[in-house]
Amino acid sequence: MVGGRALRAAPGLDDESLSPVDVETLMLDQSQMRAITGAGADLTIIPSMDGKVPVDIDQLAKTTPPQCQWIFEETQTFGPDVEEFHKTTFQNPPRGGLISEGAAAYRDPATARRAFDGLVALVDGCASTTFGQMFVGEWSATPDSVQTRPGNGCGRYYRVKNVVLVEVTSCAFPGSVPDIVMTNILARVPN
Repeated sequence: MVGGRALRAAPGLDDESLSPVDVETLMLDQSQMRAITGAGADLTIIPSMDGKVPVDIDQLAKTTPPQCQWIFEETQTFGPDVEEFHKTTFQNPPRGGLISEGAAAYRDPATARRAFDGLVALVDGCASTTFGQMFVGEWSATPDSVQTRPGNGCGRYYRVKNVVLVEVTSCAFPGSVPDIVMTNILARVPN
C-alpha cells in the first residue's frame, strides 16, 4: 500500500494532436541513418538533440540579425500551428559530420502550406541581409521545397507534402545523403 491519492497522468505532448499523420511513423531509425550515411557505428544520436518539441536556442538567436534568427528558433522555422513534431540529430565524430531529420505535422494541408510559405519568406528575408551569405548562402525554392547552402559544407533541406513539413540538415556529408534521407521520409508521408 502506498499513501496519497490517485491522479490522472499528464497528457503526452501530442496526445491531442489534430494531425492525421503521426510523425513518429515518418522518422528513420539509427540503423537506417547509418546505412544511408555510410558512417556505420560511428553515427550516433546526440542525446540532448532528440526531441518532440521545437527548440529555440535563444543565446545564438540574440547574436543574429532579426531576419536570420529563425535559423536558431525552430518555433519560427516551423510556425505556430505544429500539431506534432520530432527531430533527431546524429553525429559522426571521426569526420566531423552532423545530420538531422525532423518532421512537423499540421492539422491539414493548407496549414502545412502556410508554414512552408512562411519558411520560404524567412529564407528570403535572411538572404537579403548583409549576413545572408553566412547564414543562408546559395538558396533555391520550388513550389514544394527550399534548400539553403551557406558554403561551409552544410545545408538545410525542406519539403512540404500533404500535412507534413520535413527538414533535413547536413554537414560534412555528400549532397546525395540528405537527398536520400528526405526521399525515404517523404515516401512514408501519405498523399
